[in-house]
Amino acid sequence: MTFYVKNDKVGFDYEILEKFTAGLELKGGEVKAIKSGQGSLKGSRVVIRGGEAFLVGAHISLYQPNNLSSAYEEERPRRLLLSKKEISYLAEKENVKGLTIIPLGLYNKGKLIKIDIAVARGKKKYDKRQDIKKKMDKRSMERTLKIT
Repeated sequence: MTFYVKNDKVGFDYEILEKFTAGLELKGGEVKAIKSGQGSLKGSRVVIRGGEAFLVGAHISLYQPNNLSSAYEEERPRRLLLSKKEISYLAEKENVKGLTIIPLGLYNKGKLIKIDIAVARGKKKYDKRQDIKKKMDKRSMERTLKIT
């Protein structure tokens, strides 16, 4: 399992409550672009509309920019392949105030490209400060142990 694209700031900005794995409906050039690492999940999220789940705001550039099609949209909504049971569960969670569904990363499973998504709650500023303080304390303890 190789992660092609990761959403790095998820752990800092959100408290992850539940994780899911979904398939992703892509075009041929998008698959090649993702496998070469030409994608970004920064600022993207998952929305449920009409009984289907969509990845919105993910930027996947074209694999060969010289062959750019005028109809290609880099940030088009991409359908996620989930069961009806999972979609209805995520739709309930999406309607709860304070919860959002975010992508964690794109990876391969055999020949397929999968996406990890999570139901998450946004952290407040003081929570982020506490996380930074814990990291700094941990680093300073490791330094002192290393010196002695």
